[in-house]
Amino acid sequence: MPHVIAEPCIGAEDCACAAVCPVDGIHPTPEEEAFELEDMCYINPACCIDCGLCVDECSAGAVFAEEDLPEQWQSYVLRNAEYYERQ
Repeated sequence: MPHVIAEPCIGAEDCACAAVCPVDGIHPTPEEEAFELEDMCYINPACCIDCGLCVDECSAGAVFAEEDLPEQWQSYVLRNAEYYERQ
């Protein structure tokens, strides 16, 4: 199962998780124009290899394995996927 970025990321603007992702599956990054338009980063569920490197790197505590995602943030599974559908 892929990892998911959830609500604690909103406004965090750190995005350190993207730098450690071995498959370049976290966007937008601060170098991208879309970074200014989004309120958080997103993990691409189609390419996430479930390595978990992003979990420890996230200072906001916003990254979860999908099976560990708290109930109140289940909507972020779809929100992450929808970001990549718009791209």
